[in-house]
Amino acid sequence: MAAKEKKKDGAIVETIKTVVYALLIAGAIRTLIFQPFWIPSGSMKSTLLIGDFLFVNKFAYGYSYASCPSLFGVDFCGFAKGSDERLFGSEPERGDVVVFKHPVLGSDYIKRLIGLPGDRIQMRDSLLYINGTAVAMTADGVFEEEMARQGPEGSRPRCSNGRPATGEICEKQRFTEVLPNGVSHSILDIGDSRVDNTQEFVVPEGQYFFMGDNRDNSIDSRFSQTGAQRGVGFVRRENIIGRADRILFSSAGDSLLYFWTWRSDRFYKAIE
Repeated sequence: MAAKEKKKDGAIVETIKTVVYALLIAGAIRTLIFQPFWIPSGSMKSTLLIGDFLFVNKFAYGYSYASCPSLFGVDFCGFAKGSDERLFGSEPERGDVVVFKHPVLGSDYIKRLIGLPGDRIQMRDSLLYINGTAVAMTADGVFEEEMARQGPEGSRPRCSNGRPATGEICEKQRFTEVLPNGVSHSILDIGDSRVDNTQEFVVPEGQYFFMGDNRDNSIDSRFSQTGAQRGVGFVRRENIIGRADRILFSSAGDSLLYFWTWRSDRFYKAIE
């Protein structure tokens, strides 16, 4: 009996050790290489849809305080906040889809990098101007989706074809935008909005300018960090977490666990 109990106790200890090692490995991977991210809003449509699940590549730009996850409200790397130095750092490129910490709120945001340090950025009549030159933009059909509550927030999409009834088709005009470095990507346009014509923003040294691909439905660097909407404003280098490269899978339902709502055409889809 003693031998059997000893063997049983040994098996329990080994199981506990396996679980602990697995948790440590998972924590190390999340801290050093990849961080999971679930798209909660439609600000990056049609590139990213509500319910897309992806991993953020932290190694792409090196590490800062923002790369270190918090646990139970404890910011373990808070001591490094305020420094633009990045361990194994490399500069993000224009057109990258980037996850960063909101400069004021501290929550994670995902947007496309449009302006680099020293750039002049402006919207004029829905056209993006970088350093005084309009970027190339061509029509690319219509993006369609069902008018319905989407994701855990239950928000309804905004449309260019008015206000369709629930279950009807919501349309947005789609365009292909080509940035100065040759990166091309889709953007959506709903209609005239107050961010279709902006002041000229001059990006400070060590900071970046971000915009959502769903141009009329994105709170981004075109909005100030102060005020009711809590825009993104300019984002310091230290606040960058990593680059979004691929969608692992996507759920059209309220939860990633609802496998019957997964979008099969988005499995392991590259983010452009």
